[in-house]
Amino acid sequence: MHHEVIVGVERRRRWREEEKLSILEKVGLNGATVSDVARCHDITRQHIYQWRQELRRKGVLPRTSETVFLPLHSPSGSEQSKDRQPLEIEVVLGNGRKLRCASDLPLERVQQLIRAVEAA
Repeated sequence: MHHEVIVGVERRRRWREEEKLSILEKVGLNGATVSDVARCHDITRQHIYQWRQELRRKGVLPRTSETVFLPLHSPSGSEQSKDRQPLEIEVVLGNGRKLRCASDLPLERVQQLIRAVEAA
């Protein structure tokens, strides 16, 4: 168990931009969540979300990259018949989260879902 004893006047910690970037880069590595990284650095999850927003606004941190889709072929190699259920696809995101959806979902809707899952 970790205990911190503060003797004297408590002060706010100041983080340099390089330190913020270093911490933000750890989110998603080996499945590390925002909570995991925040706990490791003794900060709140809100710090990470605020830093992300601040650094994106400054142009230091790039906005979410463009989504790239690869063609999906059914195992049989033939087109899906109209009376069968659409295949389910699983998209593994950079932050380790997974999104499952029907393969016939429009591309724009899949992109919206990915953005929503990445922002959560």
